[in-house]
Amino acid sequence: MKPIIRDIDHVVIRAANPEALKRFYCDALGCESEKDQPELGLTQLRAGRALIDLLAVGGPLDRAQSGAPGTGRNMDHLCLRVENYDPARLRVHLEAHGARLGEEGRRYGAEGYGPSLYLFDPEGNMVELKGPPETLA
Repeated sequence: MKPIIRDIDHVVIRAANPEALKRFYCDALGCESEKDQPELGLTQLRAGRALIDLLAVGGPLDRAQSGAPGTGRNMDHLCLRVENYDPARLRVHLEAHGARLGEEGRRYGAEGYGPSLYLFDPEGNMVELKGPPETLA
């Protein structure tokens, strides 16, 4: 039977400094801390209907073969759909939280074409903030 995909459930990021990433994703991007499991080296953050799991490098669940944190090579990017997309205000807010900003543009996503802004978290992972889809005329 072919599976039916509904949403992204979670993304796992290997983190050299999970606390710094937790602060960034919560303070700069508006995620909420959902579950901390220090005995597993795992912190789970709520991102809308999905989770972002921060996995401590060297922790019990860590798999070194998954990629090297700090190089931005443990995943290509994470895309978060945001409701309050205002690129000028987002840039000011994100810079205040130490984000390195990337390109802004029109890109295709799950809901079609729309505006988006790239940025980089403290460990070099690229994050895309996706605005609302363009409306059909």
